[in-house]
Amino acid sequence: MKSSAIRVPMVMASLLALASPALADSWQVDPSHSDVGFSVPHMMISRVKGEFKEFSGKAEIDDKNLTRSQVTFEVKVASVDTDEAKRDEHLRGGDFFDAEKYPLMVFKSTKVRRAGKGYKVTGDLTLHGVTKPVTLAVTLTKPIQTPFGTTARGVSATGVIKRKDFGMTWNNTLDAGGLMVGEEVEIQVELELVKQ
Repeated sequence: MKSSAIRVPMVMASLLALASPALADSWQVDPSHSDVGFSVPHMMISRVKGEFKEFSGKAEIDDKNLTRSQVTFEVKVASVDTDEAKRDEHLRGGDFFDAEKYPLMVFKSTKVRRAGKGYKVTGDLTLHGVTKPVTLAVTLTKPIQTPFGTTARGVSATGVIKRKDFGMTWNNTLDAGGLMVGEEVEIQVELELVKQ
């Protein structure tokens, strides 16, 4: 009876261990080999492109089941750069990012699902003091060993957000009709992740 009583918990523990998901690997964004960019319509005739120079991020990636992976990403909005100093100052001010009051843009994933050859990653995006769900189309390369003794992989993410959803409503109406700045902002992110 004593032997049987001991055996049951041991068997249960073994089954639970087999059922538990494998631990995810930790990865950090390598900013020197990554880009966080965006583009927005200008006067309904062209697109202005820009990027953020300062950002960081980490991911917990389960290669056996990528839908169980998680990511957190932060951007310093004051680092915005559209290659035009006067415009960048306007973007940092109260009409747009209000960088002094809201210094960070933060994305935290809440769901990952397969979509064709890639994935759809949904998360909470906090920008300009407002948090809204955003879904990005994401592709992920397989890990490789680098010449520098590290393990790295690439991530590409794209998506669209609306400025008004995050309280950025500034605009000017053109004499010919239409708006100075488009409402939809396209996001283009290229990241290199390094295994920790």
